[in-house]
Amino acid sequence: MFLNRNDKCWCGSGLKYKKCHMEFDEKIKKLKEQGYKVPTRRMIKSNKQIEGIRESAKINNGLLNIIGENIREGMSTEDINTLAHEYTISHGGIPADLNYDGYPKSICTSVNNVVCHGIPSEDVILKDGDIINVDATTMLNGYYSDASRMYEIGNVSEEAKKIVKITKECLYKGIESIKPWKSTLGDIAAAIQEHAESNGYSVVREFGGHGVGLAIHEEPFVCHYGKRGTGMILVPGMVFTIEPMINGGSHEIFINRDNGWTVFTADGELSAQWEHTLLVTETGVEIISK
Repeated sequence: MFLNRNDKCWCGSGLKYKKCHMEFDEKIKKLKEQGYKVPTRRMIKSNKQIEGIRESAKINNGLLNIIGENIREGMSTEDINTLAHEYTISHGGIPADLNYDGYPKSICTSVNNVVCHGIPSEDVILKDGDIINVDATTMLNGYYSDASRMYEIGNVSEEAKKIVKITKECLYKGIESIKPWKSTLGDIAAAIQEHAESNGYSVVREFGGHGVGLAIHEEPFVCHYGKRGTGMILVPGMVFTIEPMINGGSHEIFINRDNGWTVFTADGELSAQWEHTLLVTETGVEIISK
């Protein structure tokens, strides 16, 4: 879509193009001419949209906080789901996971060797020494935020503590690699893979981060393994998750055939995951939901 300088900007801000995204588009054009893969306009969030995502994240962060204050040995993963659901609804949000592609619960609860998409159940009781990932996505007024955290139950082994710690470090290595107008999705992937493998761990291949904000999953796909300098260049206004899934053994996985959702490590080794929703800014990156 061609715009004149005095036309209203394509982002919906209401500002004239020359006062809003004209300079931005000129930079994008130059990068594309240089051979870079560049984001589409649909991937660039307006200030209004970003503020909506931030408001959603207040609820999403709050429910992960309340889970951290209450999670304990003897609690079922269904108890955690109920707590998260009630917190979200009482704060005006909607649990975005519920009924997404038929998913039956409001959050995901992945214990020990479950990589992701563990379905809360009254039959899964947290035990001393367990590690668990709780993954939550909240929708508020049409805007989405997404994050997950690891929780340690009781007396956790040194092995379990280490994978939880290194996985969080992988997430932050990925975040630290983001340099607006300079770095690429491949830089994020390489930073995560290098840190995981240097500590004797492997990176799950089949799942990754994703754009988020106007829908629960958007483009681009954010891979957690790869080569520096490859993939889409990162520019201000992009909102996406980084959510490395790190396995204690092989990166191989399998999906539970009975429910079609729950993902396990193929060798039964531990797995951990941390996830943040991020905004690329002109100067770096803002963590919106964590």
